[in-house]
Amino acid sequence: MSKCEQCIIREFNSLKALTKDELIRITGCKTSKKIKKGEILFDEGEYINGVFCVKDGVCKVSKMSDNGRDQIIHLIKKGDILGERSLINNEASNLKAIAVNDMEVCFIPKEEIIRDLENNSNFSMGILKKMANSLKKADDVIVDMAQKTVKQRLAATLLLLDAKFDKNENGSININLSREDMANIIGTATESAIRLLSEFKKKKLIDLKGKEIFITDIKALKELSEGF
Repeated sequence: MSKCEQCIIREFNSLKALTKDELIRITGCKTSKKIKKGEILFDEGEYINGVFCVKDGVCKVSKMSDNGRDQIIHLIKKGDILGERSLINNEASNLKAIAVNDMEVCFIPKEEIIRDLENNSNFSMGILKKMANSLKKADDVIVDMAQKTVKQRLAATLLLLDAKFDKNENGSININLSREDMANIIGTATESAIRLLSEFKKKKLIDLKGKEIFITDIKALKELSEGF
């Protein structure tokens, strides 16, 4: 098992505010897990009772709508912390997290995180800033769903993926989302997402090779996402 105080991943999230002694204590109580592609980290209505620190891989966090469609709210990647909101409000999760590809995560029990929140103000502030940023992004999603067209939302999503994820050696975005996943991010039918992706490719805004996506005209995508 890797030691938290020696793990570079913590430098990308709120855990970087913990002291060496606090990290050593967490090392002694955390558990490391490998999650296969398609497996559920946690489901709606489940009490998480801790937080996940993502060491490798990507998962999608979604909410089931009344009509039975999954709306993908977040894409969580290497270096992110997952589950802190349900931990702090002491309620069951209203979201579901599923691995997009094979993942490696560390699970830190609730009581250990609560202890650090109570005793380390820098760590508490880091968690609060992370949650505030998540709420801001949720507000943006609500506005986009209400005011932007599906085509604008797809352009904005492609720009977000391009900015959030590294590139493969061939220049494609280093995340393989299914067409259904893309549809569930922008809030449309899978058939509509496929049609729009093909349209973007014909206009040379992007290129597609299987699930691989290449951004070829960032400027045009930005103009499209903003309604120009």
